[in-house]
Parts: sequence; C-alpha cells; structure tokens
Amino acid sequence: MTVLLVTGTSTDVGKTIVTAALAATATAAGLSVAVCKPAQTGVAPGEPGDLAEIERLSGVSRLVEFARYPEPLAPDTAARRCGQPLLTLEETVTGVKALGDADLTLVEGAGGLLVRIGDFTLLEVARALGAPVLLVAAAGLGTLNHSELTTRMLASAGVPCAGLVIGSWPDAPDLAAECNRTDLPRVTGVDLVGAVPAGAGRWDRARFTATAPEWFQPGFVDRTLSAVH
Repeated sequence: MTVLLVTGTSTDVGKTIVTAALAATATAAGLSVAVCKPAQTGVAPGEPGDLAEIERLSGVSRLVEFARYPEPLAPDTAARRCGQPLLTLEETVTGVKALGDADLTLVEGAGGLLVRIGDFTLLEVARALGAPVLLVAAAGLGTLNHSELTTRMLASAGVPCAGLVIGSWPDAPDLAAECNRTDLPRVTGVDLVGAVPAGAGRWDRARFTATAPEWFQPGFVDRTLSAVH
C-alpha cells in the first residue's frame, strides 16, 4: 500500500488543487489512484465538496469521505456543534487501508498539520500508516515561518516530509515570492518539488490533466512510490 498525505501550512493554501494535480500526474503515469478526504467541513449533505473538485479536475473517481459537517470550522469543532460523533483515528486509518489496492492513495487533510480531524490530527494518521506527508505552502510573506514550523513538527514526530509544493504560484510574483522560492528549501531542509500556477483550479479537466505533470519535479511521483515501498 502506498499512501501520501497532503497537508498545508494553513487553510486556503491550495491543498485540494495540489491533490488533484498529484492525482492527474499519477494517472498520466499509468497508476491507479484513490483519494480520501477524512472530514469535509462547510458543505451541506449532497453539495459538492473538495472531492468533487478533485474528480472534476483530475478525472479520478475513487473518492472516499468519512464525515461531513455543515459549518466551515475545524472538523472536531464542527462535529461537536452539529451533534455528530467525532471521527476516530482507528476508523480513519482502517478506511484508508481499505483503499490499499490502488497504486497510490492520496489523503487530504483539513487546514494545517495539527488541525483536529476528530480525536486526532493528520500527524497521527501519518504515524499510524507509516506514510510521508507532502506540505503545501503559500508563496508570499509568512510562508517561511509556517513552513519551518510544520516541517520541524514532522521531523520531531519521525514522519518523513515528501517535499514542499507552492499551492498557488502567481503570474507576476513579487520580490517576497521570488525570494521564498529560493529560501523555502534552505530554511526547512526539504526539497521544493513543485509549484501550481495561480488559477489552475478554474481550468477544465483537459487542460488541467495535460499540464499538471509539468508542475512537479520530473519523477517525483515515481520517487515517492519507491520511497514508500
């Protein structure tokens, strides 16, 4: 079983689009892909959430969501407010393992690494699965601190970081973004393995899937699979 978890330095940094791009890249390489979003918030029953966006962009249709809460809050808070039971680490890990016949299973977290998904965080999921975490970072000011905090937490927990991806690279990057692209690997000790163009989430599937493999270092998906195996 090959699992790659996707987290962000914060919310709204592009995790869903990066997950879709990874799914499209792996599919283009001939791999079977499953995507899991353990908890979705801010979406009512029957409404399209992040998994629907991933399917629209990548074409991957094996999608699993374990819990959904209507208010746009951290999953544990949203669950308590609507009276639903919290997800548990055991049921989440079991659900991810059930996707193990796919060549690659992508697990998208909620917000940042330590946001409570239930009675646990994505860090605990990674440790339980023995899986690496890909970190999605912003391009602009503040990203060096947020990225280093997250990568230090992963290192202290003994969880490998598969790399950094800038979730939305601007068409006209300012000085801070240009410097951050150089400084992110220096301050974190983690390779910058990709950058997604700003606005790519608004593209149609044909354009998205044709272009997504260009956003990652050549061979990144293959190296990730080899490292996990």
